[in-house]
Amino acid sequence: MTAQPMPAPLFDRTALEAWLTDRAVPFHTVEHPAVFRVEEGLDLKADLPGAHTKNLFLKDKKGRLWLISARQDTTIDLKRTPAAIGSDRLSFANEALMHETLGVRPGSVTAMALINDTDARVTFVLDQRLWEADLINFHPLTNTATTALSQDAFRRFLSLLGREPLVVDFDQLRAESAGG
Repeated sequence: MTAQPMPAPLFDRTALEAWLTDRAVPFHTVEHPAVFRVEEGLDLKADLPGAHTKNLFLKDKKGRLWLISARQDTTIDLKRTPAAIGSDRLSFANEALMHETLGVRPGSVTAMALINDTDARVTFVLDQRLWEADLINFHPLTNTATTALSQDAFRRFLSLLGREPLVVDFDQLRAESAGG
């Protein structure tokens, strides 16, 4: 019987913060009660500067995985998005697949979880408004804290992971949908 290779250990918040610190990626984290949906954290976010995010972990009909990070107030039309990102029909991926690829549970999905996707199975889609934001707030692999990264720090984080986001203007997509 052949031994199966051991999966790489998943990063948790502590390991993520140590990784960022070791690589001189500046960040600031604020603790708060657990937040599972964008609507639940609005009062907490009001006191935190920067763009706040919502994150969708999706699977297309062909089995490709997608992580969409968008500003919390962005409308993402899952019927129109496939044409914009080059996917097949999208649906939400299950929790087991989320944990296997990103190392997080529902409520904690975040672009920072790409650190756990060492095989680059997940295509990262980023809202144009986040790509342009001066300061971006993400969960640091747990929904009991929010981590702020400057745009430069966020781009450095992605670069260190070797990840290039697919940037989509969801506002334009919505406008095209409303117009047509």
